[in-house]
Amino acid sequence: MGKTYNVAVIPGDGTGPEVIAEGIKVLNACSSKLNFKINYTFYDVGGERYLKTGETLPDSVLLELKKHDAIYLGAVGHPDVKPGILEKGILLRIRFELDQYINLRPVKLYEGVETPIKNKGPNHINFTVIRENTEGLYAGSGGFLRKGTPDEIAVQESINTRKGVERCIRFAFEYTRKKGRYKKLTLCGKTNVLTYAFDLWERVFNEVSREYPDIETDYAHVDAICMWMVKNPEWFDVIVTDNMFGDIITDLGAIIQGGLGIAAGGNINPEGVSMFEPMGGSAPKYAGRNMINPLAAILAGAMMLENLGEEKGAGLIEEAVKKAVKENIKSLEAGKMGMGTKEVGDLIAKYVSDSPV
Repeated sequence: MGKTYNVAVIPGDGTGPEVIAEGIKVLNACSSKLNFKINYTFYDVGGERYLKTGETLPDSVLLELKKHDAIYLGAVGHPDVKPGILEKGILLRIRFELDQYINLRPVKLYEGVETPIKNKGPNHINFTVIRENTEGLYAGSGGFLRKGTPDEIAVQESINTRKGVERCIRFAFEYTRKKGRYKKLTLCGKTNVLTYAFDLWERVFNEVSREYPDIETDYAHVDAICMWMVKNPEWFDVIVTDNMFGDIITDLGAIIQGGLGIAAGGNINPEGVSMFEPMGGSAPKYAGRNMINPLAAILAGAMMLENLGEEKGAGLIEEAVKKAVKENIKSLEAGKMGMGTKEVGDLIAKYVSDSPV
């Protein structure tokens, strides 16, 4: 038997438990084939717990999460809980407390998957967005003055530290060197308006770039990035940006790669515990109906394996997904796949088990 990994599982809300179940099914097929082991510990964290107890993420659970090799998350979001409570209390707290300072989002179109962009295919849509994940506008700095009155003032500040910016940019250069298709790194910002925050980003980017002469560098304003991701996505290899802009452009990336049903992401602490999740929400209207697409959760599991050092297993899962969307799955939309959630998981697990090592 090879290595053993301890993974914390937060199935979460809505369809989260369903897609995580299929992801684990595929991970187990992969671990059996490649002779490693995954021990799963499940945590009841999400909307139902909050409604029953008023707790989002207990300190005791947070301490336990820090002892695992990785975290596998289904979804957070409940129709009976006010937006922001679960997101801040669970997702952002995990990211900040575990210092998961990188959000890693592959934007990859597979053969057989439709994109809304005319005349573009897998060779055109294949890049990665690296988003700073613990600072910026999401740091929570700000407040209200005269709240509830006609003179109300709301302030939300973007916090950008030299340390936070530099470690994100260095990660992006290293990632581009190791995995970039063209060895090209683009900084996405807004230097013409956000003249303080992105002056820091641009200076650090240019300084660090001198240590990577093999990497081509580029800069574009975020609005131009949005246009070019639609018009010429093939221009991009790796994009690095701040927290807010990264949140926005990765949703655009998800749509051009076929939708949130196939978009997976990682919240990475390169020196600690990382968390992996499908990018779609909890989709409560589909819960319990065996209709939801589990491919994003399955691909998030592949990202987790790669992060743990099981690159071969990650590759087997991705190749199985590629085969399924090309040959078997009719659509990525819920209820239109031509098979149910469990059947998709069974198919991917079979392809993994049957694949040559």
